[in-house]
Amino acid sequence: MGSPQRLKSLIPLISGTHRRIVVLSAMSGTTNSLLEIAICLYSNDNDKALNLIQKLSVGYHRIVEETFDTDATRQKGHELVENHFNFITEFTRDLFTANEEKAILAQGELLSTALFHLLLTEKNIDSELLPALNFMRLNVAGEPDLEYIKTHINQELDKTPDQKLYITQGYICRNAFGEIDNLKRGGSDYTATLMGAVLNASEIQIWTDIDGMHNNDPRIVNHTAPVSKLTFDEAAELAYFGAKILHPTCILPARLHNIPVKLRNTLNPEAEGTLISAYTANPGIRAIAAKDGITAIKIKSGRMLLAYGFLRAVFEVFERYHKPIDMITTSEVAVSLTVDNNENLNEIEAELKNFGTVDITPELTIISVVGHFPADKPGYASSIFKALEEIPVRMISYGGSEYNISFLVKTDLKVQAMRTLHENLFNRNSL
Repeated sequence: MGSPQRLKSLIPLISGTHRRIVVLSAMSGTTNSLLEIAICLYSNDNDKALNLIQKLSVGYHRIVEETFDTDATRQKGHELVENHFNFITEFTRDLFTANEEKAILAQGELLSTALFHLLLTEKNIDSELLPALNFMRLNVAGEPDLEYIKTHINQELDKTPDQKLYITQGYICRNAFGEIDNLKRGGSDYTATLMGAVLNASEIQIWTDIDGMHNNDPRIVNHTAPVSKLTFDEAAELAYFGAKILHPTCILPARLHNIPVKLRNTLNPEAEGTLISAYTANPGIRAIAAKDGITAIKIKSGRMLLAYGFLRAVFEVFERYHKPIDMITTSEVAVSLTVDNNENLNEIEAELKNFGTVDITPELTIISVVGHFPADKPGYASSIFKALEEIPVRMISYGGSEYNISFLVKTDLKVQAMRTLHENLFNRNSL
């Protein structure tokens, strides 16, 4: 939601007679502005924070003027905006902590839902504002507490059993101690799929500004097309390996409860979009995705040869630093693997040197070809690698699942690799 016009355009998208919950994110740019304010407060630069607060507040008052039709509703909108920014301003007068940062970041979603609910009221559309902070909660491990969410969201819904339309906030939640927190990246989509899962919804719809999941990155590849159907496994692979339309965490709740997820376009609501479900997919290549910021780590040691427990010891190093591994290949004397951030990399390297020589290569990209590749059907790997015959490939992952063939290249070769794959796999001939 980037403008009053986009806010108004949501109204026809949420119409219907069935019971439905609309999950909204903050308006475009708001969360980044709030984060900038929080950084200033951490630095005790309260004057700059006040200037940023004032600038953002002016923007929201302008949104109020352009969104509402009546003076009475505009006045309510201005009062609503003033209350939220008075709350933010209070943080410039006291010690600022991490918990307070989360409270500031939550204001984006609280503002967008309050303004949208007010807009619906002005249009005589009956709706109920459903406070996400009353039911969205993390457990002590920082993961969504599904039992708590299920119990408390039903308690909220039971307060208005005849209501058909609810508006609630994405992204924001409380932690296990009751403090305001958030679901981090992909938060609003994650909120929607968590709610859909615990409520056993008939369908979860995620509305963005693109016609579903495309078969390649349209920002760098021409003539991409939306994929009409994906399995949960295919969608999860694409999301994890770089498809920006959907965060990988969003798929799991829907998959566990077998609830279809529909990706739709707010700018083109008539478009078919992409349906993600548990349907039985025919063999074939569906899409290509890329994940940047990859670092490769190679551990070479003669001690690996016929040694029991070597890989376990290596993996325990990464486990101690809570470092996920994306790809892995092994030989008799070496193991190569990739990670997607360099946090604690010096400490990890120091520990790995206990096992042998360590070689670290940054600025790499994982490119994944996703689809359904049964082990007994030939031809997929050969068509992919033939398309890449001019591209130096550093690592290959094939056979770990039937849904993904991945390879590692230097990031400066990413665009060339994705374009040549697209040309060979989709524009010429696809298996």
